[in-house]
Amino acid sequence: MLEESYKVRFYETDALKHVSNTTLVQWFESAREPIFKMFTPELDVDNWPLILASYKVDFLKQIFLGEVTIKTGISRLGGSSFDVFQEVWQNGERCAKGVTTMVHFDYQGQKACPVPDAVRAQLQDISVAAD
Repeated sequence: MLEESYKVRFYETDALKHVSNTTLVQWFESAREPIFKMFTPELDVDNWPLILASYKVDFLKQIFLGEVTIKTGISRLGGSSFDVFQEVWQNGERCAKGVTTMVHFDYQGQKACPVPDAVRAQLQDISVAAD
């Protein structure tokens, strides 16, 4: 799995003194950047090759100020789509998990297209079993 650590910022917390639920999807998207670079190394938004089809987040424990680690891997790899499995860890405990379905997409033709073989190999290198 890929790993990225973040320092929880004060403004990401809410009145209950824990991280706001909306923050996790932002962390997950940021931690997917290495996957984005597999498709477009320059992160060229004028030729962006992906579309987000869905995401689901399960909140397992509260997250507080401090540091978190986001773990990212591929839990399913289809012909044109794939699932990115991610977890949030804090102080040695898994606090949340989520799955985002991404589609390799041709915006000009407005249709899904096969994941290129070279990218497929890179995605397979970070495959995980989601639980």
